[in-house]
Amino acid sequence: MTSLLVRPNKADAQGKVLEVTPESAGWEHVGFRVHKLAKGQRLEANTEDREHCLVLVSGRATVTCGEHRWEDIGERMDVFEKVAPYSVYLPNGVSYSVEATTELELAVCSAPGFGNHEPRLISPDQVKRSTRGSGTNTRHIQDILPETEPADSLLVVEVFTPPGNWSSYPPHKHDVDDLPNESKLEETYYHRLNPSQGFAFQRVYTDDRSLDESMAVDNGCCVLVPRGYHPAGAPHGYELYYLNVMAGPKRAWKFTNDPDHDWIVKQ
Repeated sequence: MTSLLVRPNKADAQGKVLEVTPESAGWEHVGFRVHKLAKGQRLEANTEDREHCLVLVSGRATVTCGEHRWEDIGERMDVFEKVAPYSVYLPNGVSYSVEATTELELAVCSAPGFGNHEPRLISPDQVKRSTRGSGTNTRHIQDILPETEPADSLLVVEVFTPPGNWSSYPPHKHDVDDLPNESKLEETYYHRLNPSQGFAFQRVYTDDRSLDESMAVDNGCCVLVPRGYHPAGAPHGYELYYLNVMAGPKRAWKFTNDPDHDWIVKQ
């Protein structure tokens, strides 16, 4: 198995089915977990030294953090309904609980926090939606926590790629601290397929090919992007969703296209 592909496991006592930590990934910034909770099941945790963005991928929940309580939030019961999700931003150093009021798929996105922001709800009407590309390069974006919104480190975005289309394409990278031209960001891709028995492809590679891994990605898998270009493709008949988490030494998303393929967007 490729070292960049993380597969889900059987749920533990708090519903955790997938986890990426800086230690397991061999990097410094991004953490990512997925919990699948039954109705009435509760997740209790502390953010410790990391800010969090809790994304309700599907289902409803009550989220509590100190004096803050968001009761029975959630609208999207299936991720492929394509409506924007409810999310909750949490700073480092706070305890929180999530109680599922329906079956719940919860993504816990994290990165180093510096205590600069208060807990807050990110409602669907705050999520900017856009479309990128054209033809078989078309994909649909939902920005949950872009750099224009307050956070210390985290960048969080959802992407829907229609069947037969490519995404994160032309291949681009963000692995050099060279602002304003390019930023250095680690990234995770959490993949979902519709129908769920489908698969997608993702390649992660560098200019010198010292890193060059291509992988078939099943529903519920996560791909690590420590550096390099990282395009993804959805086969005919299968719609691809992925949730991206990015973080690095500076909170900015500036990328460079693979020069071999940059002509695609310059026609």
